[in-house]
Amino acid sequence: MKVDAGGANIPGGEFFGCPVEDSAEGTIRFCEFPAVYLGREMTGITLPFEAGRVVAASAETNEEYLLEMLESDEGTRALGELGIGCNPGITRYRRNTLFDEKIDGTVHLALGNGMPDLGGQNVSRIHWDIVKDLRLPDTRIELDGELVQEDGRWLI
Repeated sequence: MKVDAGGANIPGGEFFGCPVEDSAEGTIRFCEFPAVYLGREMTGITLPFEAGRVVAASAETNEEYLLEMLESDEGTRALGELGIGCNPGITRYRRNTLFDEKIDGTVHLALGNGMPDLGGQNVSRIHWDIVKDLRLPDTRIELDGELVQEDGRWLI
């Protein structure tokens, strides 16, 4: 894990790390904000994971582009990063990932390339951060079974 207080990229306000490559299980739906990659925007992305890899994908808009990106190379379907935004000065989505991934009360997952300096082993030409808003009712983050964030508010 790494804390970015403004040194890794500007603005600061996240902590992030590389997940164990084969650990992601379940489905995540990115429906609060559009996902933008190389200037193309997709909405309503759904990504089911098994053994750390995206096994299917859908999007409400630009699904063909999403699927094309997932076929870019062998490593694109793996998670390269899990980040948690914690900058209270960033409160709204801007369509600029360097800001959006830092919004307090959000998380982001990056598909593709991991960060070797943080233990990431996945290799891909893509590192695509997609942001999910957890400031909504009935959202939560649990760490080792302990509730640490609920509806975007830290409890610890």
